[in-house]
Amino acid sequence: MVTITTERATRARWDDVQHSLTGGGDGRSCQCVWPILRNKDWNTTTVDDRTALFHDEIDAGPPPGLVAYVDGEAAGWIRIGPRTAQLRIPNTKAIAAATHEPLDDPTVWAVTCFVVRREHRGQGLTSALLRSAIEYAHDSGARIIEGYPVDTSHGRVPSNDLFHGALPTFLNEGFQQIAPLTRGRVLVSRATP
Repeated sequence: MVTITTERATRARWDDVQHSLTGGGDGRSCQCVWPILRNKDWNTTTVDDRTALFHDEIDAGPPPGLVAYVDGEAAGWIRIGPRTAQLRIPNTKAIAAATHEPLDDPTVWAVTCFVVRREHRGQGLTSALLRSAIEYAHDSGARIIEGYPVDTSHGRVPSNDLFHGALPTFLNEGFQQIAPLTRGRVLVSRATP
């Protein structure tokens, strides 16, 4: 039986964040800055630019996400924070049209990314990360948490598309489906405890 723990992504955990992102998929090249950049800005950055942006974001705080550990080894990542700090959200027409919450409300937080190292998949890390993210959002004054997961009930989904999370993971943690988005994704929402 493995022991899963989570910690907020602080400056002292930078190496653990990087270890979590580099275990398969697009995490290494994305550096989890895709949610905080508009497309036009994303398209002009390199991996080195993204790494520097992400490092600066973590360094400045507050933590933009959490790291999951399996028996003490960094194994996964979740991005959660105010929607107002994630510029891609209000600039995504489908999300802006589907949400019931004002886009400029800093008490509305969003989960926009999961990464789990290949060797730790299937151990419940996304659920553990989401549970801890809900607690972190509550402790930080969030009123509502949104997610934009993939509805996996329609067939096989490539693992690289699952960085949004899978709908059942959110539903199991008390999120409600609000509206369909594009490409098999759904806007989900829940109040903080």
